[in-house]
Amino acid sequence: QVQLVESGGGLVQAGGSLRLSCAVSGLIFRINVMGWYRQAPGKQREWVADITSGGGVYADSVKGRFTISRDNAKNTVYLQMNSLKAEDTAVYYCNGRGRDFNSWGQGTQVTVSS
Repeated sequence: QVQLVESGGGLVQAGGSLRLSCAVSGLIFRINVMGWYRQAPGKQREWVADITSGGGVYADSVKGRFTISRDNAKNTVYLQMNSLKAEDTAVYYCNGRGRDFNSWGQGTQVTVSS
C-alpha cells in the first residue's frame, strides 16, 4: 500500500503563488508515476501534472505556471503554482500509480480570490 498526505493549500489572491506538498509513505518502490489532479465544485476531477524519471508533464491549462517536482530523500512531491487564477480554485489531490494500484491523498483546498 501507498499512503499520500497533501498539505500547503489555502487562500491566495489572483496572481499569487502556493506550493503544495505530498508526503509519500508505504511501498514507494512500487510507484511508477506521481501526479496531481484537481476537482472544482460541480466539475469532474481533472489531471494537472505528472512526474516520472523523464520529468514533468502538464495539462495545457497550467503549463508555464505550475511546476511539479520531487525530493526523493524526503519522499515528497511538490506542486509549485504561480500566477494563480480564479479558475485554479479546486481541491487538489496527490496521486501515485503503479502497475496494479492507483492511490489518492485526501486532498487540499486551494482558493484563488479575484
